[in-house]
Amino acid sequence: MIRVFDILFSLIALLVFLPLGLIIALVLRFTGEGEIFYTQNRLGKNGKSFGLLKFATMLKNSPSVGAGDVTVKDDPRVLPVGHFLRKTKINEIPQLVNIFIGDMSLVGPRPQTPKNFEYFPSKGREIILSMRPGLTGIGSIVFRDEETIVANSGKTVEECYVKVIGPYKAELEAWYSKRQTLLNYFLLIFVTAWVIFFPRSEIYRRIWPSLPFLPDELNVGK
Repeated sequence: MIRVFDILFSLIALLVFLPLGLIIALVLRFTGEGEIFYTQNRLGKNGKSFGLLKFATMLKNSPSVGAGDVTVKDDPRVLPVGHFLRKTKINEIPQLVNIFIGDMSLVGPRPQTPKNFEYFPSKGREIILSMRPGLTGIGSIVFRDEETIVANSGKTVEECYVKVIGPYKAELEAWYSKRQTLLNYFLLIFVTAWVIFFPRSEIYRRIWPSLPFLPDELNVGK
């Protein structure tokens, strides 16, 4: 049933966002490096690789410089228009195509690059790969401002991911794997929209009080 809603919602959303997408495509074509889309290899269900689509927001050689696959706060590799697209999550809109063709779902764990997936504990990797990756999900909501969390952690980027973010994200996705209901599917879509307009809201804690506790290292600045 969830797959039916994925197809229906992604098709409707693609049609609705088409005019906006055309405007963004023109802006990107004539700014920055002239690239419109960026395709990145990600891991899908059962470890199957697929090309994740995004609007181009960074320099072409970004994965080869700086923090690699990880984007940090005030990352100099992000193009001027890219800052706005990333902040509003508009850069993720092309993934509606990934959802329509079955690479992804609207709701699920965010698909990881092979390199970033190494930050997750082995048991967590098994659980994550058992699900279809999503455009949004509980991990995406909790870590909606991940760049700031990393910057405030007092750790290096890699240390923060290996010791804190990877293990906690794995806990969140393990929690969701046991609660993949149609109700939670719709609730997660609603909460995603809610936190876009109210980014400091933690409404998800009230809706799902059984969520794993946030590690002390990630409470910095809260």
